[in-house]
Amino acid sequence: MTTAFLFLALFVLIFIGTPIAVALGLSSVLTILFFSHDSLGSVALKLFEAESEHYTLLAIPFFILSSAFLSTGGVAKRLIDFAIAAIGHVRGGLAMASVMACMLFAAVSGSSPATVAAIGTIVIAGMVRAGYPEKFAAGVITNAGTLGILIPPSIVMLVYAAATEVSAARMFEAGFIPGLMMGGFLMIAIYIVARIKGLPSQPFPGIKHFLKTGWVALGGMMLIFIVLGSIYGGVASPTEAASVAAVYAFLIAVYGYRDIGPLKNVPWRHEGESSASVLTRALHQFPTVIVKSFFDPEVRKVVMEAAKVSIMLLFIIGNAFLFAHVLTTERIPHMITEGIMGMSLPPWAFLIVVNLLLLAAGNFMEPSAILLIMAPILFPIATQLGIDPIHLGIIMVVNMEIGMLTPPVGLNLFVTAGITGHSMGWVIKAVLPWMLLLLFFLMLITYIPQISLFLPEYFDSLRGH
Repeated sequence: MTTAFLFLALFVLIFIGTPIAVALGLSSVLTILFFSHDSLGSVALKLFEAESEHYTLLAIPFFILSSAFLSTGGVAKRLIDFAIAAIGHVRGGLAMASVMACMLFAAVSGSSPATVAAIGTIVIAGMVRAGYPEKFAAGVITNAGTLGILIPPSIVMLVYAAATEVSAARMFEAGFIPGLMMGGFLMIAIYIVARIKGLPSQPFPGIKHFLKTGWVALGGMMLIFIVLGSIYGGVASPTEAASVAAVYAFLIAVYGYRDIGPLKNVPWRHEGESSASVLTRALHQFPTVIVKSFFDPEVRKVVMEAAKVSIMLLFIIGNAFLFAHVLTTERIPHMITEGIMGMSLPPWAFLIVVNLLLLAAGNFMEPSAILLIMAPILFPIATQLGIDPIHLGIIMVVNMEIGMLTPPVGLNLFVTAGITGHSMGWVIKAVLPWMLLLLFFLMLITYIPQISLFLPEYFDSLRGH
């Protein structure tokens, strides 16, 4: 009865248009009031504990802030220029370069909608001008943007780690190969379509231009090495790495690339100035620039936008933790586990059920909320069936990728519709052929666990020695 009321209240609230976070919290409170022995005091306590006891979640505001600085600055454009210089000369190369740029930006942002917004704003129009069909361009970028939550560092992986108390660092390790693999699949598919449809290629700009664009883009790409290198090397936790990433993204946008802030569009070198003079002037300017940046309208706007997104996401997470608390106190995961184990489902059949459940949930709910509700239910069953928790986590993340592309709550669809000015129906038709590739990839990830587990197990063996 309690289980039925909890889920019925949740779905009714969502159906009548209540925001997801409020629906999660209100259904939990109503269940406690009418059916639980808990007091309402436990609600306040759980909301406080949700953010204070899960150290990993502190990384989320920092990654959002670093993503905001990189999205506002010209980092995305520089990554695109480098990707085009690298593979733009191949047939369909501009679309392939866009996927490569999405992969690079995903590795510095951790967010799928941010990846679509930052890369798509520039490349969709660029591909159309180069002779690509707009529907093709929109479909590629909307799908490639989902790599933002698969290629580490990923905000969704941090949420799964907090919900199940598995290592966030191991989740990041597990997502690396699948992320590269999915990006590779998209590029191969683009090349095949480009050959069939005779899509254009860019002239090769030369080694000198390639090296120059690589050098210019290095400021943004260094964030990949700083974050992932420090985590994989055991130097920093994901939360510590995220805080360093936020500071670095601020410095590279304001002081390095000078796209925002008090030095906006001020060149590093004046005409005839020596390298020693440039270095001396830069060091002399540094303290003043940093202080002035805190009062700069553009910088403050970026911080404010990042704060809004962080508050919204953490509010959803806090209410989802409250929902998960009600599930746990009412022993709902335990009862579901006993029921499924009583059915004697083999692991492969259980994973089919998991995928169908998550794909359905992805149509109606935000990824973080789905993970915080479903992970406590699926995690114990998977463990008893011998499924590795890290493998389960990557399966859930790939399902969340597909959820970003399915209406009515597919966030990437809304971003692309906003960029192109077309209707949601038009965007869904553009996305559909490429989403079939994602579904095929989901099957591979589900039934070949070593794709996800090879890197964590390899690093574990190194740490063991």
